[in-house]
Amino acid sequence: MFTPRGAVVLGCMNSAASATGSAPPTDRTDHTARRGWLAVAVLSLSTFVVVTSEMLPVGVLTPMADGLGIGNGTAGYSLTVTGLVAAGTAPTVPRLLGGLDRRLVLAAAMVVLALGNTLTAVAGGFGTLLVSRVVLGFGMGTVWGLASAVAIRLVAPRHAALAVSFAVGGVAAASVVGVPLGTLVGDAFGWRAAFGSLAGAALLLAAWLLAALPRLPAPTVADTPGGNRPPLWTPRVTVGLTLIALLVTAHFAAYTYVRPVLEERTGLAPGAIALLLLVYGLFGLAGNFAAGAAAAAAARRTVLGLAVGIGTAIALLALLGTVAGAAWAAIALWGLAYGGLSVGGQIWMTQAAPRRVEQITGLYVGVFTASIALGAFLGGTVVESAGGIPALLWGAAALAFAALAVGLIGPGPTPRTSSGDGLK
Repeated sequence: MFTPRGAVVLGCMNSAASATGSAPPTDRTDHTARRGWLAVAVLSLSTFVVVTSEMLPVGVLTPMADGLGIGNGTAGYSLTVTGLVAAGTAPTVPRLLGGLDRRLVLAAAMVVLALGNTLTAVAGGFGTLLVSRVVLGFGMGTVWGLASAVAIRLVAPRHAALAVSFAVGGVAAASVVGVPLGTLVGDAFGWRAAFGSLAGAALLLAAWLLAALPRLPAPTVADTPGGNRPPLWTPRVTVGLTLIALLVTAHFAAYTYVRPVLEERTGLAPGAIALLLLVYGLFGLAGNFAAGAAAAAAARRTVLGLAVGIGTAIALLALLGTVAGAAWAAIALWGLAYGGLSVGGQIWMTQAAPRRVEQITGLYVGVFTASIALGAFLGGTVVESAGGIPALLWGAAALAFAALAVGLIGPGPTPRTSSGDGLK
């Protein structure tokens, strides 16, 4: 699926695995064994359940708010709480883990996630809901923060970019498929049943992670020629994180309230909304793998293209959202563009700091989840204000185009050669 040039941009990241003696499960240095791909698949399913757990309130926002006796804007703040906790957890975990086996850490985090979902399912009011989302944030930040760094240790170097696409694909699939499926379950059996189902899935995956993943001790960090650790904060990293922060904030400010938008502006029934979100999901999955392939060779150009798509889709929904056909087109474009953002941004980061993969991944996920929290908070604030839905959509579109401007002005990452002979 990837040419040698496309795959090589992440190949240097596997040096951390070999340095610890935890080689990828391969038959040859250029071939990944079936058990390696199975481990990546389990990791992808884990990130899918993790981010679906975070994002499910989007699909069941109205019935959940009614069931807890709170407003839609207040219920939307539950995403803010989860995002803030995950934002603090993701960059901190790699520093605290030491030499702990990453396989055991991931399994334990899935158990914590199951507990958070269970507490959400039995919540009787906003206070209990907040506690449950805090617990969920700890599990989410740990799993998502380690997923990409672990995935590249499970495959041969030439498959690293594809492994990241699959691992981050669970994140994309959660936003674009998990939420629609959770919405269907919530509409059929109640929103509490949807969260209970996720709790059960998290426990099953905890056991599967223990069975499928090899032992994964802490990776080492390669020194620079001068004997010092390579810097983490560089202009390329700073520009990438700023761009991602603006895009994710824009997306979640609007997407958290997509159900009220489609109900109030477009006039769609619950069944039609679930179907439309499923269309969003299918386009999002396509966007994930297309962006993964494109970003391996041209991360900056790929992410800037995604910024154009997200901004255009939200603006179209703001301008013509009362027209059903335009709303369907906007949601499909939105899914295609946002579906590729997680993997596109991840590859930008790992190309910008190839010798600090676990650390840069934790930092990236921390910024990403903090932006989710900020977006959900800003969206709720605008929805509860006099500006309402139109102001929310136009503001989100403006943020997306501001992200585009940042990416156009600042430097992007440069792929490295397979021999490590410098930047191209």
